[in-house]
Amino acid sequence: MKRNDIVSIVVCAVILLGVFIFNSTVFKNSSELKTIKVGFVYDGDESAPYTYNYIRAQKAIEANYGDNVETIVKSNISEEEGENSLKELVSEGCELIFTTSYGYGEAAKKLAEAHPEIEFCEATCDNADDKPFCSNYHTFMGEIYSGRYISGMVAGMKLKELIESGKITRDQAKIGYVAAFPYAEVISGYTAFLLGIRHIVPEAKMTVRYTNNWTDYTLEKKYAEALIEEGAVIISQHSDTIGPAVACENSSVSHPVYHVGYNDSMLDVAPTTSLISSRINWTPYMLSAVEAVLKGEKIEKVVDAKVFGNDCSAGFERNWVQMVELNTLIAAEGTEDMIEKSIEDFKKGRITVFEGDYTGTDPFDPNDKIDLKGGFVENEKSSAPTFHYVLDDVITIEE
Repeated sequence: MKRNDIVSIVVCAVILLGVFIFNSTVFKNSSELKTIKVGFVYDGDESAPYTYNYIRAQKAIEANYGDNVETIVKSNISEEEGENSLKELVSEGCELIFTTSYGYGEAAKKLAEAHPEIEFCEATCDNADDKPFCSNYHTFMGEIYSGRYISGMVAGMKLKELIESGKITRDQAKIGYVAAFPYAEVISGYTAFLLGIRHIVPEAKMTVRYTNNWTDYTLEKKYAEALIEEGAVIISQHSDTIGPAVACENSSVSHPVYHVGYNDSMLDVAPTTSLISSRINWTPYMLSAVEAVLKGEKIEKVVDAKVFGNDCSAGFERNWVQMVELNTLIAAEGTEDMIEKSIEDFKKGRITVFEGDYTGTDPFDPNDKIDLKGGFVENEKSSAPTFHYVLDDVITIEE
């Protein structure tokens, strides 16, 4: 056979192989990626930092999957209206539904049981592995206590600076916290925040006020103002609006006041008082859940996370928790380095937040107590926080 003939045969073979690979790839992709409708139920809208944090993930889904997804959104839905909104999404043909507040969990699981062909993913809830178990009902949440602890350290460094400069005394290291409900998620968060502060300023104490509502701007602002009037130098929150940040920025009291936010940067509304925020990054889970449904795979096998049955969690190590926009104009010197080191320590498992010479009491059962000398590991067996004890002597619940 001539050399030119051999070359021609080889070239033809390469071309045919390329065509085969191309056709195989196209066929594979078209069979794996279909078009689905993805539903979202929000208790607020873009104006609420909590909801906007989820909307970021929704936009990431739309950008990543383009024509493969059609998103349908229900906004400003109360917990009481949740079931009706979910039924609407079911009737509109959604194959994947994200619910974004604890209060939707019961209704979402109920509909999951009635519609096994639809995947329901409930953020912040704790009932995925409870009976009755539904293979198409999932829960997920980032380990936000770690972000709150670092936020507390940022606040603690500012308090230390104020003390050392003579602007406040150590017994004026008072913290105010606007909280939505006395749930474990909320208690765990404000406890981690205070422990972060006390890591820097051991004398610090906290007063908590519950709004018993997630999205009441007026009440959140009012409670923050009351805590400031009582002497709080640092205000933080586990509530969904910017009310507490606005209260700090507009405060006219004689003592200094600073704010630590949640879910989003508050610098736009509190540029001279907001120190930092922390947030759960919902995007990694929600992108992976969409990918799983598009490919017909089990969600927990696609998501990069700690998996507990049908429940997923992760922290800084998988970018599920983030610190948001340190205000370097007002933060204490050395804060940036501290944040970087602390994030690395969390990634390496070097920090146990709930540990120290503290005791705590369950607010609903005075006989249920805990001693933190031996430590408590949060999110050890679930994505939802389980620490539910109010620390004795250092945290006051104010009606």
